[in-house]
Amino acid sequence: LTATPESAARVAQQNAERKQALDGLIDAIAPIRIENVVTGDAALMVQPTTRRAGSKQFRIEGLNAASGEWETVRAGQRYSAFQGGVQLANRLGALNEIEFSEFVAKVQGFGDALNAAVDLPDMLHEVSRARELDQFAGEHDAQLSFMLRPRRAAWSPGYIEQHAAAAGFVSAAMPGRMQLPSVTPAHAPLLTLVYDAQAAQADNLDQTAVHEVWLSLDVPQVPRTEEPFTRLREVVQQLCEGMDGMLCDQNGYQLLPQVLDPIAADLDKLYDKLDSRELSAGSMLARRLFN
Repeated sequence: LTATPESAARVAQQNAERKQALDGLIDAIAPIRIENVVTGDAALMVQPTTRRAGSKQFRIEGLNAASGEWETVRAGQRYSAFQGGVQLANRLGALNEIEFSEFVAKVQGFGDALNAAVDLPDMLHEVSRARELDQFAGEHDAQLSFMLRPRRAAWSPGYIEQHAAAAGFVSAAMPGRMQLPSVTPAHAPLLTLVYDAQAAQADNLDQTAVHEVWLSLDVPQVPRTEEPFTRLREVVQQLCEGMDGMLCDQNGYQLLPQVLDPIAADLDKLYDKLDSRELSAGSMLARRLFN
């Protein structure tokens, strides 16, 4: 069967929805019990206007009376229950007491507006869970970056983009940034290529000198099945050969390709740890936690 553009769009929308769905593994969740079915229109009128409690994502979901599925509250639907949740941790740190209190105020205000009963989780318990999750995330977060430098003459932005495009990269919204797309719609890019943003906006791109290009892999954001590190090595080889460049560390010192071998082994161990915690790289939960 061949997927139509419409069905592909539906799948992408469903994937985006699942990415945001509350999950007790990384969210503190407060059930909201209502006596009678509430329309999505009525719930939207009293839903908090912001989607954050401090630096953490906040969300209210409704239990669709027709489908029996939890979902983002939508107009035209009917709901038999609600739940509010706040993310326990992200790359900015663990949920703290102030953020938890803001979450409580938001979800209690929503419940009061619907004359509903809100079952709030215990703050100390959730903050403790948040710290433990944050510690795990900090120990298993990997963002790899490597520098490519020209062996002889400096590169121009046009020259870089030409060779990067041949390797599969596409331009991103920000100047001087390109991305190697994932094969899965709505997923994070496999790799990111970055060079001087000012050079990318110069009047004469062919006469502008660029002396370094960065290749980055955000490990927890990309599924291991897509073999992003293998792809990174292939891109490094292709760009170095095509642009007469060399692989360097963050200080600009040349690296031999074989230094990447032990990194591959370390990444396999990291993937296994994430899998064992049900936070597999590239999964919706990992993409939310490592964000």
